[in-house]
Amino acid sequence: MLSRCTCTNRLLIYFLIVFILLIGIFPVIVWAGPFDALERVVMPGPLSTDHAKYENNCDECHKSFDKAGQDLKCAGCHKNIGADLKNKKGYHGKNPDMQGKLCRVCHTEHKGRQFNIILLDKEAFNHSHTDFPLRGGHQGKACAACHLISKKFNKVKFFEAPGSCYDCHKKLEPHQGNLGKECEICHRETQWQDFIFSHKKTDFLLEGKHAGVGCRDCHHNERYKSVPKNCSQCHRQDDKHKGKFREKCQNCHNANGWHFIKFDHDKSTKFKLTDKHKTTTCEQCHKGENIYKEKLTADCHQCHKNDDTHRGRNGTKCQNCHHTEAWKKAKFDHDKTNYPLHGKHKKVACTDCHRGEMKDKIATQCINCHRQDDAHQGQQGTKCESCHDEEGWRKQVSFDHGLTSFPLLGAHESLTCEQCHVSTSFKDAKKACSACHDKDDYHKKSLGPKCEMCHFPSDWKRWAFDHDKQTKYKLDGAHKNKKCITCHRAATPDKVKQLTACINCHSNDDVHGGSYGRFCDRCHTTESFEKLKQKL
Repeated sequence: MLSRCTCTNRLLIYFLIVFILLIGIFPVIVWAGPFDALERVVMPGPLSTDHAKYENNCDECHKSFDKAGQDLKCAGCHKNIGADLKNKKGYHGKNPDMQGKLCRVCHTEHKGRQFNIILLDKEAFNHSHTDFPLRGGHQGKACAACHLISKKFNKVKFFEAPGSCYDCHKKLEPHQGNLGKECEICHRETQWQDFIFSHKKTDFLLEGKHAGVGCRDCHHNERYKSVPKNCSQCHRQDDKHKGKFREKCQNCHNANGWHFIKFDHDKSTKFKLTDKHKTTTCEQCHKGENIYKEKLTADCHQCHKNDDTHRGRNGTKCQNCHHTEAWKKAKFDHDKTNYPLHGKHKKVACTDCHRGEMKDKIATQCINCHRQDDAHQGQQGTKCESCHDEEGWRKQVSFDHGLTSFPLLGAHESLTCEQCHVSTSFKDAKKACSACHDKDDYHKKSLGPKCEMCHFPSDWKRWAFDHDKQTKYKLDGAHKNKKCITCHRAATPDKVKQLTACINCHSNDDVHGGSYGRFCDRCHTTESFEKLKQKL
């Protein structure tokens, strides 16, 4: 780094140039160079040895009238330092004491050829401000142990010191590079023997007797890749079965020792051994020279087809009815199927429903088996279970009439089905009140067939009808106390329609003989014919 000439010195140079031009010393300027010659005159002192080649070219390091420009030139020449400052790496980028400082504060120039502009205090140097903090065995080491001096140039660049373990310790590395160059994965910085490698990080855990085996017992000649993991590859000479059980020793043995024989057929295979299968020897099922060469099926019928008293009629899935305790102790839970058996279905023989082979699917709707028992002759549909259950056709017949279009309310709730449903078809029952209560019609059909407009299903004598709200003809005056039959005299089979003009009921009371028209209410009120409306 260089300290720059002051701005005052440069201004003085420029004034001298102008002065020389004015007095006409032009040949001197051309020969010496106007700026370089004069700048050397006012230069503070010689540059250091490393920068001596720039001594005749001040602009190589200085930028006129720009203090910050000098640091940019330094960073442009020393690109590695400039990159560290920008990325906040290395000693210059991480050291908090250097943040915001100009280069010339630490690296002063123009002090002569032999002057050391680096000013590095090795004793006080804080290595934690670098990319390689010193920890463990690295602490207390001499600088030269890592920062080796080049014999050729007799100088050292500290930032070029290697940063990986392998760069410094490859000559002492016993694995011959077979484990890669990332020593820190296994070793600590305290010492090489203090390693932290755990075999749990690999796909081969060291368990049982394997835990005490030395690394070289398995990793011969520093071989770490493609190391055999199959038991037989290391223990072929220990195989007393002579290959009959193939090479999967781990199926029966474990790492605790050959004598610790353990094979869990329930967990290690897809065929769980229960009851009598537990006492069966391996050879009774696994026959031949190589018992695993031919895979056995888990189908009962393959081993017990000679015991099939059904002669294949019920299929080959013996386990659906029988279990491993004994053939004669048959058990089949039909409730675990899609059709649980309840009521009288529990006592029905299998062949009563399953008339073909057991594998044949049968329909589960009631009507498929009980069509001949349908007293409704199909008029109630095919969902017998809506009213009946498996206890019996006539036992506890349940039907929620509230789910139909005619919910049973009031006195209807206590009626038997037959009182309304005359035939067994049920669907032919009519919903209109008059269909059942025609004899109870006190009005003789003068108010239409819709009894529910006034009466409640709880009792005929209870009724409520608001003529003002339920019709378009409001009753007031003398009309309020009149009985229904006073106006509604004729029978109507459908909707009640009644003329509302006064003259329709009061033609005999018209003393005007119809000379004033049909609209009596223009003059008279409903209280009395004698009472006239006041003139507007």
